[in-house]
Amino acid sequence: MPFSLLVRLLERRVVRGRRAAASLLVALACAVGLAGAAQAAFGQGVELASISAHRQEGGVVLDFAANLTLSKAVEDALRKGVPVYFVAEATVYRPRWYWRDERVSRVSRAWRLSYQPLTSAWRVSLGAFSQSYPSLEEALTAVTRAARWRIADAGVGDPSEKYYVEFKFELDSSQLPRPMQLDLAAQAEWHLGVERTIQVE
Repeated sequence: MPFSLLVRLLERRVVRGRRAAASLLVALACAVGLAGAAQAAFGQGVELASISAHRQEGGVVLDFAANLTLSKAVEDALRKGVPVYFVAEATVYRPRWYWRDERVSRVSRAWRLSYQPLTSAWRVSLGAFSQSYPSLEEALTAVTRAARWRIADAGVGDPSEKYYVEFKFELDSSQLPRPMQLDLAAQAEWHLGVERTIQVE
């Protein structure tokens, strides 16, 4: 094979290799960008102002307060009569060095937020309990607070044992009307939530 032809073949392989490497770098950058965007979207509009978990009467109670800012799309849906659900979930774990951490308990609490156009009032429901508020700000305050919420029953009172809590608060889009759910997958403004891991005191 002539030397010049060999050089050309090698040059082509180098160019192809560079193109493949460049494509791979672009794909990785896109993947990192999408992951970052998803993480940023999950954290938008919700900030934990305070959260703590401590032992009480042999169990664990949790207090939290969050600041919630609704996106325009969520507020517009509420004003058009679509109720929105927010869920807080707390899971208590006991660390184990020899195996995966033991899940002691998992509890959740769901709030239903709706708007009453006839009375211009906002209504918050938690289980069988409901209350009306004159403004959206007051209703959101009721949705984003919990005091002395019992998240684990008796059995974790031993102060020599260490426990931690994985906490999550988010808008539950699975309870929206089915036609809306199909359109929300790519809409970041509907992904409102925050997560935190804390030690039980």
